[in-house]
Amino acid sequence: MKARVVIMLKKSVLDPQGQAVSRALVSLGFDEVKEVRLGKLIEMELGEGDPKKARERLAQMCEKLLANLVIEEYRIEEPA
Repeated sequence: MKARVVIMLKKSVLDPQGQAVSRALVSLGFDEVKEVRLGKLIEMELGEGDPKKARERLAQMCEKLLANLVIEEYRIEEPA
């Protein structure tokens, strides 16, 4: 089973990388850019066939290693 995990900083956490990208885009003439927030996309191939069990295991992975739950939140997706 293929899965995606999207990890983003919580809205309450300052995103200096996102701010730098936003300023750079505006300086290049992309004035419509108002805010940029950067995150991580992790794609995995899992050997688990049961989607419910796979989702539970992915949540465990996120909570133990992939995401810093103090400042980040995660979302588990199946690829389109």
